[in-house]
Amino acid sequence: MPKLSHTPLNPETITPEQIVAICDHALLHPNLTDAQLRTELLAVRVFPLASVCIKPYAVRLAKDVLSGTSIGIGTVIGFPHGSHPPAVKALETRIAFDDGATEVDMVINIGKALSHDWTHCRDDIQAVRDVAKERNGVLKVIFETDFLTDDIAKIKLCELCSELRVDYVKTSTGFGYAKQPDGHFLARGAQDADLVLMRKHSAPHVGVKASGGIRTRADALRVIALGVTRIGTTSTAAILNPPNTSAPSTSY
Repeated sequence: MPKLSHTPLNPETITPEQIVAICDHALLHPNLTDAQLRTELLAVRVFPLASVCIKPYAVRLAKDVLSGTSIGIGTVIGFPHGSHPPAVKALETRIAFDDGATEVDMVINIGKALSHDWTHCRDDIQAVRDVAKERNGVLKVIFETDFLTDDIAKIKLCELCSELRVDYVKTSTGFGYAKQPDGHFLARGAQDADLVLMRKHSAPHVGVKASGGIRTRADALRVIALGVTRIGTTSTAAILNPPNTSAPSTSY
């Protein structure tokens, strides 16, 4: 299992390379082709990433392209809406690790959390956790905070994840497009108030991953100051290098 540290980082002294070292570079958009995925993976081979988080079918591709690097290989479970039965999520997890994943990010059953059906939520998370621990892998649990606006539910999920000893609680998929009062759909992603709540109500052995809308070094430093120890982003190059440099663009 990869070594994890949930020790708070100092945004005043952290280097760009150290920021990228806690980043999961996301390659999850449904219209990314195999050729684009390969190009992205080749581009980020040179970055000191924690992991890439790639579409489930492409885990083997990532394992092949990233061979020889220390970059972890992550994928998603129950993505993006979390409605799969626990047994299906467990099977997805087993396949992911069989294909070479070292980390998985699972989406909770959002409707069950909003219903306060904590027995189902526990069974759901535990089904994936049991496989991840069996395979010595990292488990991150996605709350999808754009939909899960109930603070009581978020606090209870933090408590459940702490009891089940998952590795991280995580804000968003990046695809949680919630309907706004004006009728438009918007995915806000990681919000400061949610990150503060998740850090406060999660045990010290559980890290907090900010995902959704982290696009610049300033964004990354802001969430690190709130206690975040893992970041999901498509903007690794922009975080590592200021705009207008020669670094490859790795965002779609």
